[in-house]
Amino acid sequence: MIRFSEKLLHWYDQKTRGPMPWRGEKDLYRVWLSEVMLQQTQVETVIPYYQRWLQQYPTVKAVAKASQDDILKSWEGLGYYARARNFHAACQQVEKEHGGKIPETPEEFSKLKGIGSYTLAAVQSIALNRPLPAIDGNVKRVVARLKRMKEAPSKALLAIETFLKSTISHDRPGDFNQAMMDLGATICKSTVAKCDRCPVKKFCGAFKCREVHLYPVLEEKPFKPHYKIAVGIVWKGERVLITKRKAHGLLGGLWEFPGGKIKEGETAKHCAKREVKEEVGVMVQPLSSVGTIKHVYTHFSIEMEGILCRYVRGQPKTLDCADWKWINFSNISSYAFPKANHKLFPLIPKIPNGPKISPKEPINRKVAKAC
Repeated sequence: MIRFSEKLLHWYDQKTRGPMPWRGEKDLYRVWLSEVMLQQTQVETVIPYYQRWLQQYPTVKAVAKASQDDILKSWEGLGYYARARNFHAACQQVEKEHGGKIPETPEEFSKLKGIGSYTLAAVQSIALNRPLPAIDGNVKRVVARLKRMKEAPSKALLAIETFLKSTISHDRPGDFNQAMMDLGATICKSTVAKCDRCPVKKFCGAFKCREVHLYPVLEEKPFKPHYKIAVGIVWKGERVLITKRKAHGLLGGLWEFPGGKIKEGETAKHCAKREVKEEVGVMVQPLSSVGTIKHVYTHFSIEMEGILCRYVRGQPKTLDCADWKWINFSNISSYAFPKANHKLFPLIPKIPNGPKISPKEPINRKVAKAC
């Protein structure tokens, strides 16, 4: 096991994966930030976000003082927004409960919002040199092949952790963890494993048995539902209505056009009208579609149709949303929106006074009454 660690670290020291601004960093705040951003996100995507973030929020205190809207806007496009909300809340915890100093013990650090077993191990090993194995998807795949595990990784976590605890370098635990992750990301890949370039192939059971293609055992893929959604792009003079999602749950805290799932037998126009009424209590008249976009999330996919609507009457209320605003469309970039809404932006008519709706066009009284 010592030989395995030595071989792996020698490879890690020699190889070049490309510049990563957090590599070699020992500042606890910066290491923590990088590990949060890197969860389920590619290195190339994270680098510019990480650099911009540190310019805006160079310290824990700067994050804690920022509003959630500002935090989410800075995170916009990086996805998995619960990470940003949790990091924001955790920095506020640090300020309130620890006098602005990030707690260093595993017991105290693990109590911060959003700190799971992976983040705990990664941050503690890299910044504080604690021999805690960090287990991500890449590491699971590497160990499953090394040990020829007969179960899917999700069912063999204890065995994976046991192996890593017996092999992790106590002198360089952070480098060991990063080397394992790099090995999975660049050599022991899920599609084509580059075994001829692997520094630890002599320790690999799957390589010796020529069974690399059989591991890891595939996880059962859950059914991924598909939803049709309609949103109302509601104009009132020069302003358009936007609503904020509730803080908890998918995309919590982001702004969006009010809308929701189209019910069976319902048209997109009727859905938009109904959803606007249910979310903010406003009556609108649906006019026309701007088009439909498609978007894929981790666990489901959607088709979203944007419906231009005319405001009829009613004072907006937070019935099924966290907040609402009438804004000039030209200012929409000031608010953090989900990617799906961003795909609609180019389809919306860019007219200073809203879409071309004649002031003489009569309101459909049946529609207004139905609202």
